[in-house]
Amino acid sequence: MEGGSYGYSRDYFDRFIQSQDSSVVNKFQQKYWKTKQTLIKVTGKKEDEHVVASDADLDGKLEVFHSVQRTCMELLKVIEQYQRRICMLSQEENELGRFLRSQGSQDKTRAGKIMQATGKALCFSSQQRMALRSPLCRLYQEVETFRYRAISDTWLTVNRMEQSRTEYRGALLWMKDVSHELDPDTQKQMEKFRKVQAQVRLTKTSFDKLKNDVCQKVDLLGASRCNLLSHVLTTYQTTLLHFWEKTSHTMAAIHESFKGCQPYEFSTLKTLQDPMDQLSNHGPKKREKKRAKVKAEEGEANQTADDLLVSVDDENHNETGKP
Repeated sequence: MEGGSYGYSRDYFDRFIQSQDSSVVNKFQQKYWKTKQTLIKVTGKKEDEHVVASDADLDGKLEVFHSVQRTCMELLKVIEQYQRRICMLSQEENELGRFLRSQGSQDKTRAGKIMQATGKALCFSSQQRMALRSPLCRLYQEVETFRYRAISDTWLTVNRMEQSRTEYRGALLWMKDVSHELDPDTQKQMEKFRKVQAQVRLTKTSFDKLKNDVCQKVDLLGASRCNLLSHVLTTYQTTLLHFWEKTSHTMAAIHESFKGCQPYEFSTLKTLQDPMDQLSNHGPKKREKKRAKVKAEEGEANQTADDLLVSVDDENHNETGKP
């Protein structure tokens, strides 16, 4: 028999059904369908495409939130490594400057003065570089506070929303299961369907509220992070600019003071040869030169002899030709 036969309104009947939700059976059924929905989500089984499409805007906001959460953690790690490397670089730069100053003080030439001036500039640069740690420490503290407060608060709201969404989608599965066996002519089945329908409306109201809260908090979270980074990074950028201005001015002054200094000329040996190898190589060469010289002398002697013979023959021929 329909609830309307008793003269009750539909809303009054729904409230009556909701008042019966405290029963053990009803709570067991709610937990069952909630657990089933959780298993579907964990195993990655395909859900109803229309239900998934209805939460497209929410899923987009959740991607933004997870991106903010992940990038903040990465930023903290990068800042920590950057601070450590600034300290290491400043220490090595200072050590190099002290070494140049000590070595330059022992050299009384112009090169020693250049070494001393360059060493002082490096020590000055290492001290000025440490000034970058102050805005970086502030940036680290601001991002860490932002993560512990703003991101954590949004994360709690997201968790409550996910639980509410699981309950809502579990109620939809429950209603879908009941509707398959629904017989309008059976009073008991109709009461069960209305009870499940009321549960769906109740969970949807809670889910919509938390969904709206999540979307608003994610938008506010993104805007807050932009304001935070733009404000703190401006201080770091100003400090970095002052650092480069001071160091570049110092290096330019050193360059101008030693402008015109004649650099040293170096010659590089491409190959190194053992002295014994050179002696062994010179021996055959000397013998070859001697042989060539002897051959040349012999050739000259032969040529001289031939010339003499020719001249002698000419003289003899002239003598025989006289009367």
